[in-house]
Amino acid sequence: MKRIFVAILVVAALAGGAAFLLPAKNNKVKIGYMTTLSGGAGIIGKQMQNAVNLAMEHTNGKLGGKDAEVIFVDDQRKPDVAKQLANRLIKSDKVDVVAGVIWSNLLMAIHKPVTRSETLLISSNAGPSPIAGEGCHKNFVSMSWQNDQTPEGMGKHMQDNGVSSVYLMAPNYQAGKDMLSGFKRHYTGDIVGEVYTKLGQTDFQAELSALRAAKPAATFVFQPGGMGINFVKQWNQAGMNDLSKLYTVFTVDGVSLPALKDTAVGVIATQTWSPDLDNAMNKKFVSDYKVKHGGYPSFYAAQAYDTIMAIDYAIAKSGSTDTEAMRAALAGGGIPTTRGTLQMNTNQFPIQNVYLREVVMDSDGLATTKIIDTVFKDHGDAYAKDCKF
Repeated sequence: MKRIFVAILVVAALAGGAAFLLPAKNNKVKIGYMTTLSGGAGIIGKQMQNAVNLAMEHTNGKLGGKDAEVIFVDDQRKPDVAKQLANRLIKSDKVDVVAGVIWSNLLMAIHKPVTRSETLLISSNAGPSPIAGEGCHKNFVSMSWQNDQTPEGMGKHMQDNGVSSVYLMAPNYQAGKDMLSGFKRHYTGDIVGEVYTKLGQTDFQAELSALRAAKPAATFVFQPGGMGINFVKQWNQAGMNDLSKLYTVFTVDGVSLPALKDTAVGVIATQTWSPDLDNAMNKKFVSDYKVKHGGYPSFYAAQAYDTIMAIDYAIAKSGSTDTEAMRAALAGGGIPTTRGTLQMNTNQFPIQNVYLREVVMDSDGLATTKIIDTVFKDHGDAYAKDCKF
């Protein structure tokens, strides 16, 4: 267990045995925040960085009442770089928490090094299945979702609404596999195609040609960030809406909508957060973010904001930056977030609602999403039962 050491040196003076105390160690809270800030995926990481900085403004630069510092690092979407940065944050920067991480393969790369160092690891996005079940660790907490949860909502929605056939598409990495697995857990109709694309792919013409030949009633796609922008643009250019109804997760959102604008109107997606959620924290977050950055935040930004607020809550509740104390505070739930007050599952992933959202244009002419249904209430993930600390 990581402990807070206050160095006290008692020196017996030659005359009278007087004692002197050396100054205590600087007790500033240090957070290492890892995200992707360069390359095509930098569009996501910069939203997360913006949200973290906004959260720190809202807490007046303190976490749990203590002075705090956030150290941002760019993982370049490379697992080996992520591991090097995690080691630096722990050994050189001596952070109290490592947080962030967009990509599941990167989170898998740093999970063991961070948790085994007795440092608290908090994900702001990635939620791969291997660390939600048997591979779970008490020093890992998710402030987003387990990868399967959100597509489970879409699978249920499409099943309940009698969608007869579907074509599935996702990038070939852990999150892509989890997304399609989650979808299929609740959809039992005809799957006429299941395709894994290259992570970072920008040209989908071959996949769209194959999809056109399959003639599915619906298409379910997971293509996050810039991949989603390119996919939806090419989907529209190919006139695919006349053939198949498009359903998505993490594809049409606050990252892609500024580029897609009204071309995405009507696209259906599921998510655990939405800018129109009616609670005080979310209203303040969305309003202040729009003023600062001229547009709606994405769910990536909301979860990054929630991560900082969760750390603030954990330190305030426990009165400590001790790893076990913070972990226990978060595991106990009652965490204030933009999604409302979150409770945690036994594997320390959130139990939360999954909403059906539709892309609309707001009164200012900005593309955004609105909630049209709640598919799951207080939804836990499928792997928690296998997690034993």
